[in-house]
Amino acid sequence: MNLQAQVRKIANHPHLSPAQKQMQIAQLADQSLDYPEISAKAQQALASGLICDLYEGHAPYKPRYVLPDYQKALRNGCEYLELEPPRDLDEAIQFLMIMYHHVPSVTGFPVYLGDIDQLLLPFITDEMSEDYLYKKLRLFWQYLDRTLPDAFMHANIGPVNNRVAQAILKVDRDLQQATPNLTFKYDYLNSSSDELLKEAITSIIQCNKPHVANHQLINKDFAEGYGVASCYNSLPLGGGAFSLVRLNLAESFKFALKEVPQEKDIEKHYIQHIIPQCAGLLFEILEARIKYLVEQSGFFENHFLVKEGFISADRFTAMFGVFGLAELVNSIMELKGQGGRYGRDEVANNLGKRIINAYAELIQNKQVCYCRNQQVLFHAQSGISSDINVTEGTRVTTGEEPETFTHILAVLPMHQYFPAGISDIFNIDETIERNPLALLEVCQGALRQGLRMFTANVANRDLVRITGYMVRRSDIEKYKKEGSRLNSTALGSEAIDNDKVINRSIKKI
Repeated sequence: MNLQAQVRKIANHPHLSPAQKQMQIAQLADQSLDYPEISAKAQQALASGLICDLYEGHAPYKPRYVLPDYQKALRNGCEYLELEPPRDLDEAIQFLMIMYHHVPSVTGFPVYLGDIDQLLLPFITDEMSEDYLYKKLRLFWQYLDRTLPDAFMHANIGPVNNRVAQAILKVDRDLQQATPNLTFKYDYLNSSSDELLKEAITSIIQCNKPHVANHQLINKDFAEGYGVASCYNSLPLGGGAFSLVRLNLAESFKFALKEVPQEKDIEKHYIQHIIPQCAGLLFEILEARIKYLVEQSGFFENHFLVKEGFISADRFTAMFGVFGLAELVNSIMELKGQGGRYGRDEVANNLGKRIINAYAELIQNKQVCYCRNQQVLFHAQSGISSDINVTEGTRVTTGEEPETFTHILAVLPMHQYFPAGISDIFNIDETIERNPLALLEVCQGALRQGLRMFTANVANRDLVRITGYMVRRSDIEKYKKEGSRLNSTALGSEAIDNDKVINRSIKKI
């Protein structure tokens, strides 16, 4: 289908809004341009599906993820937006509402809303009743969902217990909105954080939000502070990620089979030869994209976020993503004549760890121009809706998840390797609502043992976690008949059609 036919198809689509049509047509125009200069081998890696640039476009003119320092903006005001520093809660909320509309990202919407409770706490007075605060935040939350209709938009709260964070959790579970995504930064060394975790567990049981981030672990990776953005990505505050390019580990096994003689040790050959080759191709693509963005797009010379100091180029990194570890490990195990499966067998799990460790060491020793500290960050990429027969990140294959404690212990060793984010979804039977303390203790124990992010998906809730983002089942049913105002509903619908959600193995605790 030629470009004109593709544009016409979008323009005549009965269920897309005008804004959705405009965005998709713009993406087609971007994709029609020549790709940043890369080798023929790198082009072939993209064409074959070995490497995927996640449809960021052929002319990177904005970073994939942008995490502004909203605290600085509230303190200084914003000259470009003609906003004075706010003096009260109404002005602070309005300031943020306006600013969010001007924060770019790969989705066209802001993927990071800041530490909402910390941003608003300076404007809370003792005279404000709980009902007054609840109403203000409820209206704010509705505004976000109705005007920025994208489930990759992500708010943070915590780690300290406070009135605003408590109210946000209550608003979030009362409204049952897919947006914004939400992470609670939990500090297991702080008793105040324990109090807020109890409220977060109540919310998880009712609406499968928030993520619970290991603040003690993640904070050590980011001296400048961090935010959790998009699905569950940890990135530097006041910066973000230029780009995210991912490697299909399942496809890398097929790549290995083309080269390895039958008598060779497949694991040794993969680690010594295939990992450097695959990583080299991904780095080539990633560096080409970064150079175009920094050297040709003009973003860092001209955007007001840079000029006013709300973001800084030296706080941007890039993300080396992987997915399909389960398929790679299972294929190697089968070729070696061993029947163990990743997530259920210790030998298979240890093989997975050796592979990821080898990638992590290579990434750590690679210097990449323009990136923060000249390094990219390793990321367990959560998959996209069109992925078929390949498992997200380093997760256990859907439908093969063991019981919850075994599941946590199986994936926990992987969490040390991914400073830019990793998430495993623990699928919990709805009877947990009768024993929330059990879920709280499982969460606390897992994070104390080194889990980077705790994500639970309680069965039979309208809100369901797809990869890292949320959709409502009721929205998907409606979407198939008449479309949806939420851009991410289409992705969730495709993911469910491709069996990413409905075949999850639900476990009791």
